[in-house]
Amino acid sequence: MAKTLTQERIAEILKFDVDQRYKYLVKEVVENREIWILTDEHGCVMLNTEDEDCVPVWPNEEFAQEWATGEWEHCKPEPIGLNKWHSRWTNGLLDDELSIVAFPNTDLEGVVLFPDEFDFDLTNQAKKQKR
Repeated sequence: MAKTLTQERIAEILKFDVDQRYKYLVKEVVENREIWILTDEHGCVMLNTEDEDCVPVWPNEEFAQEWATGEWEHCKPEPIGLNKWHSRWTNGLLDDELSIVAFPNTDLEGVVLFPDEFDFDLTNQAKKQKR
């Protein structure tokens, strides 16, 4: 089960740049064995860049919840277990030609990558944490 973040820690993390947020995301997902998305009655929320349709993902419920405002206020954070992510989501997103936007901030800045690249980084992080 994921640990609860203090408001001070959340504020500190929100100041991270794009690369720092990505590294935090990978470490937290592996440590907590879950990744967070936003969902509504139609499924998971999507973001669109100039080139890609993306599924935004977050490391903790608190960060996903911060996005549930404005046009997304009806959305709910939903955890996906890491095993389910590896076994179903990575290939499903690839099959649907979707990318991932990793831990986007409220300015819509986040690392955009292919699901198999993200999966590779998660697997490498898991190997590091086992040492």
